[in-house]
Amino acid sequence: GYMDDTLDLSNPNTALERRAKYIQGNRALDLIGHLHCDVFNQDKFLINGVEVRMRLIRSKDSFCLMESRTISKIRILDASLLVRRAKISPGVLLSHARMLSKTTAKYPLTRVEVKTFTIHAGVVGESIDNAILGQLPKRIIVGFVDNKAFNGDRKLNPFNFKNYRINFFSLYADGMQIPSRPLQPNFSKDDPLYVEAYHTLFSGTGIHFLNEGNSISRDDYANGYTLFAFDLTPDLSANCAGHWNLVKHGSLRIEVRFEKALSVTINCIVYAEFDNVLEIDSSRQVIVDFSG
Repeated sequence: GYMDDTLDLSNPNTALERRAKYIQGNRALDLIGHLHCDVFNQDKFLINGVEVRMRLIRSKDSFCLMESRTISKIRILDASLLVRRAKISPGVLLSHARMLSKTTAKYPLTRVEVKTFTIHAGVVGESIDNAILGQLPKRIIVGFVDNKAFNGDRKLNPFNFKNYRINFFSLYADGMQIPSRPLQPNFSKDDPLYVEAYHTLFSGTGIHFLNEGNSISRDDYANGYTLFAFDLTPDLSANCAGHWNLVKHGSLRIEVRFEKALSVTINCIVYAEFDNVLEIDSSRQVIVDFSG
């Protein structure tokens, strides 16, 4: 419940406190992680001879760091890109060349798109028309965060998805309401009733019938983890690798209402996943079935 608290306050953010120990006294910190790019999240190797270019853009320090008094800076001392390469036998390479003379190499992708919409202070509800226009996603996750934190504020956590006393939430895909009965949670401290909204974190990610969790407890959900997840596929297969549904086009609208008028301007963050295909021909030209 203290995700926005910095270390000098009476109720410090314990997770921030643990992370801060790694860099106390201007110590260097080494990190390693996965690049979350659509091409890197698919299972197939890229064929040889394909030029790959990457551009990494750093977030500003006011977004990455939380502090109330000092003005610290992040300085990258060294960075390396670890790339796995496979040595393919000549016979397989010849087979690839023969196949590429007749068709293209196809790579099914889960394309990710993130959109943001501003909801101004003082409103008690918002209807976001055409939140998605064109190809409809197979999965969508929606959350709300303080506008100042989103734009970078050292005193605020940009990943603190507050509940903002939401009492109505629904999607409309080409006019069809999702879910069929809109979510009407109650995030009041006296009478909290929001398990149906909390359950979307399981049903929307394909783990609601499995012996798996997401490390977000029922209490945590209302205190910084208020996300609404929806699987929009007909057979709830958005989480199944290699399973495809017919691609649909249309518009998606988001409707949200609040128990009280917003005291601050917030941002609605929309994370959407799409089924798409990337193709590479014999001359190593890349073809995609989406724009952007």
